[in-house]
Amino acid sequence: MAETPPAVRSIRPDREVQSLQRLPYFVGISGQTVNASGLSMHLVVIPPGARSEPHVHIGYETGIYVLEGEVLTRWGAALEHEVVSRAGEFLFIPPGVPHEAINLSATQPARAVVARNDPAEQDKVQPFARPIA
Repeated sequence: MAETPPAVRSIRPDREVQSLQRLPYFVGISGQTVNASGLSMHLVVIPPGARSEPHVHIGYETGIYVLEGEVLTRWGAALEHEVVSRAGEFLFIPPGVPHEAINLSATQPARAVVARNDPAEQDKVQPFARPIA
């Protein structure tokens, strides 16, 4: 069986998929789309006033670049820490850190590029039970 030689590929996401975090994703680079072996990269849209489900990324780092909007990220064992990311800013999320993202605008979507050092699109995301106050 002959191996396919490596090739440069251009990807234009043609459909929205609902992520395990309950946010619309537009899948770009991944193991499924281009046979990537150590990277995935997508566009996420957080609708006005919406939030992701609290979750944890198992075994990989995540880098986020905010294109539009302001996003509040709550993180930590009790989601007790907060950071606001604005257009033009990067956000780093280490593996295993519980977090959730909240669009601070009630009228405008927030958009961001999400990159991970894992080619899987979603299978290493686990829900995180929101602590009871």
